[in-house]
Amino acid sequence: MKNLYIILFALVFIACGNEKTNESEVTQTEPDHDYITVTKAQFESEEMAFGSLEEFDFNQSIKVNGMIDVPPQNKSSISTFIGGYITKTPLLVGSEVKKGQLLVTLQNPEYVEIQQNYLEVAEQLNYLKSEFIRQKTLFDEQITSEKNYLKAESTYKSNLAHYNGLRKKLQMMNINPKRVEQGSISSSINLYASINGFVTKVNVSNGTYVSPSDVIIEIVDTDHVHLELTVFEKDIMNIKKGQKIQFQIPEASKEIYEADVYLVGTTIDAVSRRVQVHGHVHNDKENFIVGMFVEAEIITESAKSLGLPQEALIKLEDETYILILEKKENNEFHFEKVKLELGKKTEDAAEILNSEALKNKQILIKGIGMLHNES
Repeated sequence: MKNLYIILFALVFIACGNEKTNESEVTQTEPDHDYITVTKAQFESEEMAFGSLEEFDFNQSIKVNGMIDVPPQNKSSISTFIGGYITKTPLLVGSEVKKGQLLVTLQNPEYVEIQQNYLEVAEQLNYLKSEFIRQKTLFDEQITSEKNYLKAESTYKSNLAHYNGLRKKLQMMNINPKRVEQGSISSSINLYASINGFVTKVNVSNGTYVSPSDVIIEIVDTDHVHLELTVFEKDIMNIKKGQKIQFQIPEASKEIYEADVYLVGTTIDAVSRRVQVHGHVHNDKENFIVGMFVEAEIITESAKSLGLPQEALIKLEDETYILILEKKENNEFHFEKVKLELGKKTEDAAEILNSEALKNKQILIKGIGMLHNES
């Protein structure tokens, strides 16, 4: 019986010892969530990198859409004052033209009739002018009646008005009236470029009949491109002349271009409730094409402040943290997790309000994706 008590006591003692040992092991392996250790191999494989606080632009901006455009004086729609049939179209879309260059040639029997009428009126005008002068002289010498004088004056001035009207019409048709008076009559007329630029539309082909309301060719001068942006009514009060614009052409490039607000519209579109804003592009010599869609930000307020890249931040529930290097030993990096106080944010960076505590610290700014789960 005595031996039985000794055995039971020994079993109880061993059991108690095992319980204390297990409890001690749990305490030692329980993780500390404020510290993280990374091996050198992990650091290199995840392409981690250190950084520090730096200045960022934290801009307040309004996002808008729009397009690349040119001023109205840089566009030209070529049409004819009198209809006709196209006989010559040497240009294609994209062709560069100079002011005064031949664009198209038209032909119509009506052109001949106008020149004939002008020539007849011009010839008759000389006779009527002579008759008017003769009748005036006779009237002044009281040889003829006032009635004859007034009739000659009326006929002459009426014919003169007809002559001047036909003369102006010929000039609008690019026909030289002096050549017509010399007997040179043409059945065709030429249309010329009114500005330098590039052909953007050709709406005809040889043999096409065009009326005065038809646009034959369109020319655009791209020497001065600008932005035409549309801003919602709720934002327009914050837009002022001179504010900076940053814009992209998402379909063509990821590059960010700069412009300035030059004009702000004074009327709101009744349907879209938007206002037009005109922006001057800083580098308008880029290969912009009129009509390109742009995504832009109009910067209404700009300030510089210390911050960190967004990829350096660790978000846990409603709090944000970063990892700073506490020490490096035995090919291991020991990081401490530090809570942040954030201010303004952009897509790329966040303002750090408690920056004093982080100055001169090595901060893990790249490759923290692996550590999110461990945090």
